[in-house]
Amino acid sequence: MKSSVAPDAGTAGRHVSLALFALATGGFAIGTTEFVTMGLLPQIADGVHISIPTAGHVISAYALGVVVGAPVIAALGARTGRKRLLLGLMAVFVIGNVLSAVASSYEFLLVARFLSGLPHGAFFGIGAVVGASMVAPDRRARAVSMTMVGLPVANIIGVPATTLLGQRLGWQVPFLAVGVLGLLTLVAVWFWVPPQPVGSDVNVRSELSALARPQVWMALLVGMVGFGGMFATYSYITPTMTELAGFSESAVTIVLGVYGVGMTAGTVLGGRLADRWLMGSVYGGLVAVAVVLGTFGWLAQTRPGALIGVFAMGCSASILVPALQTRLMDVAHEGQSLAASLNHSTLNIANALGAWLGGVVLAAGYGYEWPSRLGAALAVAGLILAAISGLMERRGSTQVLA
Repeated sequence: MKSSVAPDAGTAGRHVSLALFALATGGFAIGTTEFVTMGLLPQIADGVHISIPTAGHVISAYALGVVVGAPVIAALGARTGRKRLLLGLMAVFVIGNVLSAVASSYEFLLVARFLSGLPHGAFFGIGAVVGASMVAPDRRARAVSMTMVGLPVANIIGVPATTLLGQRLGWQVPFLAVGVLGLLTLVAVWFWVPPQPVGSDVNVRSELSALARPQVWMALLVGMVGFGGMFATYSYITPTMTELAGFSESAVTIVLGVYGVGMTAGTVLGGRLADRWLMGSVYGGLVAVAVVLGTFGWLAQTRPGALIGVFAMGCSASILVPALQTRLMDVAHEGQSLAASLNHSTLNIANALGAWLGGVVLAAGYGYEWPSRLGAALAVAGLILAAISGLMERRGSTQVLA
């Protein structure tokens, strides 16, 4: 199915590249604030007088905001023009990060991080719909990948830079810096993203109609299970690198940078592949994830092998993101914004699921090479679900759940 907002000559002439850059800038800001907290937990714990394990709840509060905000905002904002909604989401994002910077208590910080996470999924989901609407049908997935490329780039540049700022100047400074990035994004969206009016037939009910389509649920399950495998490994990447590969703790930042480069390459490549063969890129991405994770425990025994494995893990998993996002937009019909936003909710669920399952494996006494092997099994499970979804489609299963 094509995007619900057909591209025309007027839209094509409005500097599509600048509009996509504006959306990518928002993704960069979101990715920075999401991951910088993990590197500043000791400083945050000292700043609000709590233990480091308790400070971990700040990360959970943000993730909860993502899970809750994505579907609620996408559905309730159905009648709002998409550009106006993007501006509102970025305004909330700025407020949440500024409040995080001025928080003086643990409870206040929890609320501020929850508020910061609310726009996350909806911004990416609605941004993907907007990006796809501005280009020809055979370039939709590529446009979707460009709206999302800011997230992996944040892992290369934004997170290390703001982590250093936080360590040198205080944990509040990164949140202020992200707030400034959010303001820049707001201005860029205002000037560069063309108006995105919604049709008279778009409303809360039409968005919710996506939830009655089996293929939407299948696509969400593929993402949740398939990405759960990657997160089962990545959640324990620091001890894996120090225990198996022999890296020092300080060198792990380089490893994480390599992962970010892999994510960026995979996101760009994934958009190009998905435009050529959408479901084929889903199948191929899951096969690649399974192979990479299946061999990761062996590769991580040496430093060069570990770097290759980390790059391949980031690249293979990220190939899936534009394909799944575009797939959800196709099978959701009238509920594109909701379905695309839900993709980011399920990825956060995959994060929690993968981290928990990886912890179960380690708690059972297995070594750090085993979470990736569990992850390979989850990727295979995701591939099976994707194959079932493809089979349903070939048999003409377009029915709506009663």
